[in-house]
Amino acid sequence: MTGTAKATKLIDNERVIVTEWRFQPGDNTGWHRHAHDYVIVPLMDGKLKLVTKEGESVAEMKKGAPYFRNEGVEHDVISANEAEYAFIEIELR
Repeated sequence: MTGTAKATKLIDNERVIVTEWRFQPGDNTGWHRHAHDYVIVPLMDGKLKLVTKEGESVAEMKKGAPYFRNEGVEHDVISANEAEYAFIEIELR
């Protein structure tokens, strides 16, 4: 990944990878594909633009409301907020 968002690994062991992602307005993760199923836990309300080969969509994020994704989808995540935005990513091994 070569995006502009700041990724901080909080846990990285044989069972799980937990990463905090912080975005300034317009920051992105860079194109990537998850090798494992994962859960995202938003740290605040906000909007994220999700870009895939099929197109773009905007996701409304609610603080503390987790969502689950299966491995394998290639995508880029871009902040669609006017202020800093953050979430926790929990990747299951």
